[in-house]
Amino acid sequence: MRRFTVPIPLLLLFSLLALPAWTWPGKVIKVADGDTLTVLRDGREQVRIRLYGIDAPESKQDFGTRSKQSLSDMAYGQTVEVTPVVQDHYGRTVAHIQVRGQDVSEAQVKDGMAWVYRQYCTEAACKDWLSLEQQARDRKAGLWAGPSPMPPWEWRHGRAQNVSQAEKSKAKPDTQPGIVYHGNVRSGVFHRPGCQHYNCKNCVDVFPSREAAIKAGYRPCPLCRP
Repeated sequence: MRRFTVPIPLLLLFSLLALPAWTWPGKVIKVADGDTLTVLRDGREQVRIRLYGIDAPESKQDFGTRSKQSLSDMAYGQTVEVTPVVQDHYGRTVAHIQVRGQDVSEAQVKDGMAWVYRQYCTEAACKDWLSLEQQARDRKAGLWAGPSPMPPWEWRHGRAQNVSQAEKSKAKPDTQPGIVYHGNVRSGVFHRPGCQHYNCKNCVDVFPSREAAIKAGYRPCPLCRP
């Protein structure tokens, strides 16, 4: 959906900034994924819209491409009616969009292309959408044909945890206190503790950090990868 960074807490996804509930027309000029598109208003203003009440698979999730294509087939190039609800934390307008009298959020759920976003779908229509979602599940429509569809909010949460763990694992050895590197003056290679060449006969240069060894002209050992 977007370039990936570690997400903010989901409770901040939608701000409390309510928008005036008047409806305005526009033309859909871009579809980002199954629940986000851009509408051209008054022929000049591009408004990024997050569809109200639903959460479609992320682009890198299973069925993400199909969900995006479904929204594109329905709305791209079409003149639509936009009814704003709130503005979210990313500055997008969260809104209902209708194409030829059809609520696009409802259609995505009905066709098995999105989940009802339970945390944020609070209008009366959301109960009907939950019923449509269950019907789509029962007939294995769209994403429900898969063996174990994962709600996007759970997928994002799991990916955030993975990224956080990966960042921790990237800590350089030299950021850990107490490590001393040995450099072999003949080979020009330096080693970390535990390496089979760490206590080699010609290891006479000692460095307090990886950066110090490299600055002195030494190369990292390909075995212990200091």
